[in-house]
Amino acid sequence: MGLFGKIFEKKSCGICGGEIGLLGNRKLEDGNLCKECAKKLSPFFSERRRSTVEQIREQLDYREANKDRVAGFNTTRTLGGDTKVLLDEDAQCFIVTSSSRWRDANPDVMDFSQVTGCDSEVRETRTEIYRENSEGHRESYDPPRYDIDYDVYLTIHVNSPYFDEIAFKVNDSRIEERYSVEFREAERQANEIREALTSLRENVAAAKAPKAAVTCPFCGATTMPDANGRCEFCGGAIGL
Repeated sequence: MGLFGKIFEKKSCGICGGEIGLLGNRKLEDGNLCKECAKKLSPFFSERRRSTVEQIREQLDYREANKDRVAGFNTTRTLGGDTKVLLDEDAQCFIVTSSSRWRDANPDVMDFSQVTGCDSEVRETRTEIYRENSEGHRESYDPPRYDIDYDVYLTIHVNSPYFDEIAFKVNDSRIEERYSVEFREAERQANEIREALTSLRENVAAAKAPKAAVTCPFCGATTMPDANGRCEFCGGAIGL
């Protein structure tokens, strides 16, 4: 079969079995994926071409189960601008979404304990500025001049089977001047999100850490400090 024969050859989705249209195929390592099934994958997933049909099926099972977590998600704090980080501090999880109807979008619900790091960076967009010469033609300045805009990006590194980072632009619109009010606000939001997730992750880790028995300096008993760090026998503040 020639090249054009292969292009027009009918293909079926390895997930739903449906026939795939001419421009609707999403190639997998060992099969094909229709665009409707592809829409159900995590927006943070980027390894489709290197994934097998079975791996995609596993992810779609996870995404289906994620709907229940989204339904039970209770926002206790909202950080960010157009792209928001929603925290459910009671359930110890968070969501990153830019959708106003985020429950319908089925965003990935991540546990605080899945966060492995968080960092921000400033990205520059350089657009050359030209002038018009005596003949009416556009030409570069010597040396070249540029209009520089700025964006602040935040990357949340996570431990997930399907993606290892969540990266997004913090500022809602492009920033024209570095260290302007808009620039500093974007940096403040990025720092706020990073500090919140880092602190919440550490709190979860500390709560899960095995407690060690200590000697109370007040009553001399060997005790396991309670949630408030006090002796279970006399109520003294351990270590204070």
